[in-house]
Amino acid sequence: MRRHAESAGLNDVVIVNTCAVTKEAERQARQAIRKLRHEKPQAKIIVTGCAAQIDPDSWAAMPETDILLGNEDKLQPASWQDLAQGQLPAKQVSDIMQVREVASHLTGSFEDHTRGFLQVQQGCDHRCTFCIIPFGRGPSRSSSIADVVANVRNMVAAGTKEIVLSGVDITSWGQDIENRPRLGVLVQEILRGVPELPRLRLSSLDPAEPDHALMEVLASEARLMPHLHLSVQHGDDMILKRMKRRHLARDVMRFCEEARRRRRDVVFGADIIAGFPTEDDAAHQASCQLIREADLVHLHIFGFSARQGTPAAQMPQIEKSVIKRRVADLRALGEEQLEGHLHTRIGGHDMLLLETGGRGHLSGFEKAVLALKGHQAGQKQRYQPGQLIAVTLQSVRGDAIEVVPLLARSA
Repeated sequence: MRRHAESAGLNDVVIVNTCAVTKEAERQARQAIRKLRHEKPQAKIIVTGCAAQIDPDSWAAMPETDILLGNEDKLQPASWQDLAQGQLPAKQVSDIMQVREVASHLTGSFEDHTRGFLQVQQGCDHRCTFCIIPFGRGPSRSSSIADVVANVRNMVAAGTKEIVLSGVDITSWGQDIENRPRLGVLVQEILRGVPELPRLRLSSLDPAEPDHALMEVLASEARLMPHLHLSVQHGDDMILKRMKRRHLARDVMRFCEEARRRRRDVVFGADIIAGFPTEDDAAHQASCQLIREADLVHLHIFGFSARQGTPAAQMPQIEKSVIKRRVADLRALGEEQLEGHLHTRIGGHDMLLLETGGRGHLSGFEKAVLALKGHQAGQKQRYQPGQLIAVTLQSVRGDAIEVVPLLARSA
């Protein structure tokens, strides 16, 4: 969007890309829009994103909103050119459910040439009862293998050392492509086609869809990072059924066990929702039990947020105070899990991808702080963002690991 606006000569606009995952995300977006109008009274405020796509009338009715753009419209250069020429209506929202092509914005993007993010899939064909996002993003659609490999090659040539494959539901990648290849095939083709790529990482995976090709490449290719983030959502089977998820708790366990059998150093993250309608204490404890038994380490904990238009919003709701308490329980457990995992890594070796401020991430997505001591301190300028540095893991510092370089192996 920034590139399109700049190409159209728009220098006096502010673009707000809204999120619809939770009520809080929408509240913060509205607050930001009001604040922006106060801070930049002369600028045009363009409101777009999932919340604007799903409920365009509400967002367009805000007095601070000058232009409202749908999720597909925001990606078209013509929208921004029409805006620059004063020919764009105040509200332009195409039917996202009719979109069948992967938009051009899914080509490579990168931050500081260090960690790059490449969307290989957009949209979702599933209908989890708590989720409004498919109505903001449209049906699932995939980038071709050739396009993905070409974009990865371009990103690496620009200096990107680690690429994260992302999407709304990347486990569904390929299901709209001839012969319906699986995500594991795409990973194999990327690593085969771009041997100069140092590190490849995956974003959220659905444990309901076993992918033998993915397990094979996890076992055989060190450049695929041993960090898998799972869309778990809950540990109680009845709640999972009411969420209309396609897996049960045992499927998460099987996924983790199989991945560990293939790659001993694999580390798991997970999304977990607390306070889903009808959740009782036993169901909440089932989530806690699954986190411990599957040894889920990098946790994203969300309190349930009823989204208008979803089936879950019509179910018997849990009191907000109970949800808040259960969120706190799960986050405390997450901190305990992470701390335990970090301590198991002390004394080992790994590669640190240095980002900014002497910090970065290890292969298992652990945060790391580079400590330069003694004669190494005088070589501080040697270590710059974007470097992959062989390190020894020395001690736990909060939610990170303090590491020191193995100078002979630095790259």
